[in-house]
Amino acid sequence: MSLSLTELLAEPTSGRRRAVVLDSHDYAQSVFLQGKPVPWQEPMAYAHFFGQVQGVLESDLALLSLDRFYAQRVAGDPTLQAAMSAKSRTGYALRTLLTDAATTAFVIELATIFSQTQRVPVVLQIPSPMQWLARTHPFSGSADVSGLDADSAENASMYVADWLRGFAALPLMAVLLDDRGPALEPVPLSTYSPIANVTDHYRWALALRHEDRVELHGSALRGAVIGADFWSSDSGTLPDGDFLVGEVPQHAVPERVLSRITALV
Repeated sequence: MSLSLTELLAEPTSGRRRAVVLDSHDYAQSVFLQGKPVPWQEPMAYAHFFGQVQGVLESDLALLSLDRFYAQRVAGDPTLQAAMSAKSRTGYALRTLLTDAATTAFVIELATIFSQTQRVPVVLQIPSPMQWLARTHPFSGSADVSGLDADSAENASMYVADWLRGFAALPLMAVLLDDRGPALEPVPLSTYSPIANVTDHYRWALALRHEDRVELHGSALRGAVIGADFWSSDSGTLPDGDFLVGEVPQHAVPERVLSRITALV
């Protein structure tokens, strides 16, 4: 029987007192790739790149940043952009993106190879439905996102839930909805019940990432965010929380990062 997220948080396989989840994508591109493009279009190359990073930073979970993949995909595909812009209805652009067959097939292949090659459990990180709406809303012909509300986010969560079913065969540990970004109407995790129904069905955990914390659906456990100052100074302290989530700054000094990794005990 596979390990659940609750079990992993209670006893991290790294041997740390608290589990640590590191978002190191931008740092890794800067240091490991020397600023070269991330090889998103080559799933095996991407998995190898991530594996190198993981071997050094030893995050307790492997964070597959599909938020970044989709941003890169949209930016480089004029045909997809045109399809997303075909109608001005709120949510149309996001729904078009998530139902694009070629993109979905590719991202599932990417996630499959990633899951098969990592030595720790995998978490899919995607924008929260509210943030994904905001990022795709300009394709409707207006950059004004002030009209987006909880009802809009709930509708968007249905599109995301349908899309997530494509990952049903993968041994995912969790889906992490990243709610960081432009200030929008606050939307509680409970609003995204269509997504929770899917993650519950496949026995994946569901979490919402805020600027200052991470909350888990159906659990009192809370994640605390490692501050940016932790990576730049030996005096940086760790916050209280049941587990830790941190983003290694893109321009952090590698020697300092390696030193601070040892402080994550």
